Amino acid sequence: MSTPLVVIVGRPNVGKSTLFNRLTKSKDAIVDDESGVTRDRHYGVAEWCGQVFQLIDTGGYVPHSPELFETAIREQVEIALEEADAILFVTDGRDGMTPIDQEIGRMLHSSSKPVIVLANKLDNATMGLEAAEFWNLGIGDVFDISASHGRNLGDVLDNLVEKINFADFSEEEDTRLKVSIVGRPNSGKSSLTNALLGVERSIVTDIAGTTRDSINSVLKYYGDEIILIDTAGLRKKTKVKENIEFYSNVRTLRAIANSDVVVVMIDAQYGIEKQDQKIIDEAIQRRKGIILAINKWDLLDKETNTARDFEQKSKDKLGSVNYIPMIFISALTKQRIFKVIDLAKEIESDRKKKISTSKLNEVLLPEIHKTPPPATKSGKEVKIKYITQVGEKYPIFLFFANEVKYVPDSYRRFLESLIRKHFGFYGVAITISLKNKNPEEEK
Repeated sequence: MSTPLVVIVGRPNVGKSTLFNRLTKSKDAIVDDESGVTRDRHYGVAEWCGQVFQLIDTGGYVPHSPELFETAIREQVEIALEEADAILFVTDGRDGMTPIDQEIGRMLHSSSKPVIVLANKLDNATMGLEAAEFWNLGIGDVFDISASHGRNLGDVLDNLVEKINFADFSEEEDTRLKVSIVGRPNSGKSSLTNALLGVERSIVTDIAGTTRDSINSVLKYYGDEIILIDTAGLRKKTKVKENIEFYSNVRTLRAIANSDVVVVMIDAQYGIEKQDQKIIDEAIQRRKGIILAINKWDLLDKETNTARDFEQKSKDKLGSVNYIPMIFISALTKQRIFKVIDLAKEIESDRKKKISTSKLNEVLLPEIHKTPPPATKSGKEVKIKYITQVGEKYPIFLFFANEVKYVPDSYRRFLESLIRKHFGFYGVAITISLKNKNPEEEK
């Protein structure tokens, strides 16, 4: 099942990122203590009254050059109009309407997409009167808000979920394995899709951001049907290079959310870079299966330990996220490309794997007793009583214990490593959750 995409637009310094953080923080807080997750994210998930939607913040994509300032904003609005299911247009209520606000308003006026205008930084009802002039834009409902204090955001979200037809996103579940192929522009995403399918489905050149289409394809593989999700690049030439990343992130977010296993394409000539790490973090956030496909391996000069050294250097960059398999391929020569599919099938099988409660406790508790959590500051012993696995779409392991608030993140990672040591889950993002079990519950 897919989820709607809401994009936040507006000129800089009106509070877009503050709004993004306010709307996504409750969801992000669930996984903030997970290893390998970055904090400087421009895309996330929000939930209101049981309805879930993806959220993109355009705040980080405006260039420093004053000559490109307005061009960048204009392009971002155009991308939002093309990709979003609804748009939050943020303005500065204290500044009043500016010429850039008016231009954005004219662009949004021509769209059929639902738009909500937010006059931000209005901290009380009296200041809220300043929002009245934004009704002159004639593009949608106007709300006076304070993103930093959360003022009137409940009303905004009520209005937003009314405007989105969530029924359009609740189509019947497709049980076929869905594999998204994601990565930085020019990493070889479409080349891999074309090679797997044996047909030229996309226009591929050496210029970043030139993919023209993004149609999910069906790969028939040894009797199974597998959905390949290929992320598209820019449909037209952009004047602002930052917007290539913005557009790529919009498509990447959609692809990751709609897939079971994420194949992250890494250009072997550059290795894992910051943008690759953000994509990996997003897949971890969504608890997807993950594969690192090191593409263009045929272009590197090889020595005896080239692959081993590359893998070790990559693991050093990824830190504690050391469970992700790495496969060296060439989409151009088709070297090992079908091993990517074999591995994706194995990983999806592991995502659905269920370990019985009796087996978990039989195997893990003796090791936990040998290496227990550190004692509290007052010297009280922290004891893990038992473990069980829950979760339908991805594995979640519940550890019941006393004083769980004193269990450090390092020990959570130790528990995760124990599970992987004994039960695999190779390439699978799992969740470790500690729950209090008090003496009354044990009776």
